[in-house]
Amino acid sequence: MPEDKDRGARAVCETTPVPRVVFVNRYFHPDHSATSQMASDLAFHLASHGWEVEAITSRQRYDDPDARLPEQEIVNGVTITRLATTRFGRSFLPGRVIDYLTFYLGAFAAIRNHRDSVIIAMTDPPLLSVVASLASSRVVNWIQDLFPEVGEALGLRGLGLLRPLRNWSLRRARANVVLGELMAARVPKSTVIHNWADPSLEPLPRAKTELTIGYSGNLGRAHEVETILAAMQMLPDVRFVFTGGGAQLDRVRREAGTNVEFRPYVKREKLRESLSSVDAHLVSLQPSLEGLIVPSKLYGIMAVGRPVIFVGAGGGEVARIIRQCRCGLVVEPGDAEGLVRAIRNIDMEMGRRGREAYQSRFAPAHAFDAWERVLQEAWS
Repeated sequence: MPEDKDRGARAVCETTPVPRVVFVNRYFHPDHSATSQMASDLAFHLASHGWEVEAITSRQRYDDPDARLPEQEIVNGVTITRLATTRFGRSFLPGRVIDYLTFYLGAFAAIRNHRDSVIIAMTDPPLLSVVASLASSRVVNWIQDLFPEVGEALGLRGLGLLRPLRNWSLRRARANVVLGELMAARVPKSTVIHNWADPSLEPLPRAKTELTIGYSGNLGRAHEVETILAAMQMLPDVRFVFTGGGAQLDRVRREAGTNVEFRPYVKREKLRESLSSVDAHLVSLQPSLEGLIVPSKLYGIMAVGRPVIFVGAGGGEVARIIRQCRCGLVVEPGDAEGLVRAIRNIDMEMGRRGREAYQSRFAPAHAFDAWERVLQEAWS
């Protein structure tokens, strides 16, 4: 009898299919862009927990369209398939659209070959949910930003015509994973799973010199910069450090005084030192983009135990987290004097509370557990 039970158990194991997931995003490991890091972290976690995982991506890097990454390789148990696409890059809008179209075509064909897998469609390029839904009936959309609303908020006209198609794809999905409650209110079948920061991030002591305020990551059109520039001019004795890039960084270079330092993007393995090298960090977002984007830099700042100073809508997602966790201060856009006061009154206890909240609510393990529940349900 025991032998019969063993044979039965082995038979069940042999016939039970291994759950399979396929990530689709233009960027993946070893690229260091935000969506690449999120997708890669989750993919490697799932592979280490028995899932069969593949990533469909491009051969480029976010900051280097001419990069020639291998067509296929296996990294940490994840099979990475990289599609050939055009390489016009992000600086030339018509060329960027062509890059998107060529990725759509390659991704559609690749997804069709994985119709028995759960497809995790991200949002680079925009409307990838439509391509995934046309190619597969088992899709989970991972919405990092809500398009076409983001484009409309930034002044691009005519994009509203795409909304019915996008809405169809969201309704057809098995689930839509969003980054916050305000975004969830706009998206059907939504589940809130916050992004996270690199697991290696932890507080490092900083040699106390002059008060130093940092801004790390992309400073693009979505980010409020007017208030920051005005406050910087009122704080000549405070040192500011901008690390990263973005469409508005050149303006900051032109208008900033001598108390500002600019650094390039840092590699992921150096991020702990970079984020810990300042006393507090700025995060900003245009109020019109609340509910459409949640700046992921927030989680890295909390992970290294530094206070957050948010310039944006007081009722927005980031402001809610800051107030709930008591990990920083919120300043309304246009209130440069309020930002000056916030910088002058920053309290390092805020950073300690932010670190505690990060560990209890936003560390990768919390997100990974939630993701596995979503994907198990989509797979079944």
